[in-house]
Amino acid sequence: MQDLTEVNGMILRSEPFGDYDRRVVILTAERGKITCFAKGARKPGNRFMSATNPINFGSFLLFEGRTAYSMNEARIRNYFETLREDYQSACYGMYFLELADYYTYENNDERPMLGLLYQSMRALEKGTIPCPLIKCIVEIKALMINGEYPGVPQSSTPFDESTVYTLDFIEKTPLEKLYTFNVSDKVLGELNKICTMFRQRFIDRKFKSLEILDSL
Repeated sequence: MQDLTEVNGMILRSEPFGDYDRRVVILTAERGKITCFAKGARKPGNRFMSATNPINFGSFLLFEGRTAYSMNEARIRNYFETLREDYQSACYGMYFLELADYYTYENNDERPMLGLLYQSMRALEKGTIPCPLIKCIVEIKALMINGEYPGVPQSSTPFDESTVYTLDFIEKTPLEKLYTFNVSDKVLGELNKICTMFRQRFIDRKFKSLEILDSL
């Protein structure tokens, strides 16, 4: 009998495959980013229909194949339902998923990125700090996790001391305490400027969800 593998993680992408199945990409704590197929997930009433939606976080029992996994069971612990009910928050959430998909790989230790993703979704759901600030934190922290953060960038106009302090706070603060502060409009504007500079320098892909956010 084929053994089952249990992984814990968040669904980054879910797309149709064949007549009734879904191809699901999961960012896991145990095996990095993996591809999994959920048989019959697009059939009405199928047990995998709601369980294989993006943003879902939980544990998954999988059969391991040569090149992919097949889903045997999904135990979703957080559907982040309130994010799906708010269009703007949903767009931010989808951008974070796209960004995590860009940075992560199979058979790599992606626990820091998974932790960042989960805590960021919780911050979006809680709504105590602005979504644009959460976005800046995600973009900057992702660079730090992946060893690409260059420090405070050079600019013709020096950044505000509070902005420099905020960057230092993001760098040194544990994920579970990251979303506990707010900033002035001026600092948020400078953080957005810095993040735009970093995206142009380090990311060679356009994100559909970011284009939608920019149009809001």
